[in-house]
Amino acid sequence: MPDTLMSSLGLDRPETGDDAVVPFTLDKLDTRGRSVRLGEALDTILSRHNYPAPVARLLGEAVVLASLIGSSLKFDGRFIMQTHTDGPVNLLVVDFDAPDGIRGYARYDHEALLKASEEGRTKPGELLGHGHLAMTIDQGADMERYQGIVALEEESLEEVAHTYFMQSEQIPTKVRLAVAEFMQKGDHRPHWRAGGVLIQHLPEHGQSMMADLPGNGDFDNPDMSDPDFVEPDVWNEAKTLLMTLEDIELADPDLSPERMLFRLYHETGVRVFTPTTLVERCTCSADRIEDMLATSFTPEDREEMAVDGQIEVVCEFCSTAYHFNPHQFDAKH
Repeated sequence: MPDTLMSSLGLDRPETGDDAVVPFTLDKLDTRGRSVRLGEALDTILSRHNYPAPVARLLGEAVVLASLIGSSLKFDGRFIMQTHTDGPVNLLVVDFDAPDGIRGYARYDHEALLKASEEGRTKPGELLGHGHLAMTIDQGADMERYQGIVALEEESLEEVAHTYFMQSEQIPTKVRLAVAEFMQKGDHRPHWRAGGVLIQHLPEHGQSMMADLPGNGDFDNPDMSDPDFVEPDVWNEAKTLLMTLEDIELADPDLSPERMLFRLYHETGVRVFTPTTLVERCTCSADRIEDMLATSFTPEDREEMAVDGQIEVVCEFCSTAYHFNPHQFDAKH
């Protein structure tokens, strides 16, 4: 390609590797999006707790989804995605610490998971069961939190993400997520990898037009649906092409996000922008935990928590152990 064309498409730079978010636009289809590819960062999160494979895949999908959504923040803050359900995996928590930090944790019932595995019920929706998913944007001190909640009824995270954006954000959205294990020559164990793509129809502005969504996007509610509502052809084309992506393409270590997007949208045109590198990073610290112990517990509580003269607190995310003397709080606080 000529240099000017390469530059206009955002391709006048090295291709993006693992642990990065690549924003892009499909100008002719009035669509924007982000592609995420995770390698070492995800493998660290999943391998640290030695999760069973079905749990690791589900948490991996949650990490990818949180990265796709959280990377859109235009300020230093946190995007928190959390599920509370009655399924074998009853809790997922993923924090995206803008602009580039990610961490995640899953809690599961061992016996329920074993039973589900024996029955062949290990799809993401089956592992989650019924409950809710909350997406919270924390803009920092002195700023109001924003939270959206959507019900979970044995749906996949892809499906619930579509519901969230249609009902809470009124933005037509399509998401693809994939998690896999890869073994390469010289590895002593498989490594977790993942990828995902999120596309959204542009909000109404300029010449990019789309009718308002009916009934907060609740197409299944006959009292709120609009029988005359029709999605634009360009949005249908963008969605249809995205759904041709194979899981292996999303997680393939030898297929860059740029090449993947060009495969999908070379006929209609795709323009990519500067990627953002992601890192596995926990936000826990001795000072934060000390403050929590000092303000949330009485001296009697702290005395009962002590074992052999020390209080031990282990971070659920990164497994770092912090130790405190129960009497050190008397002098400081």
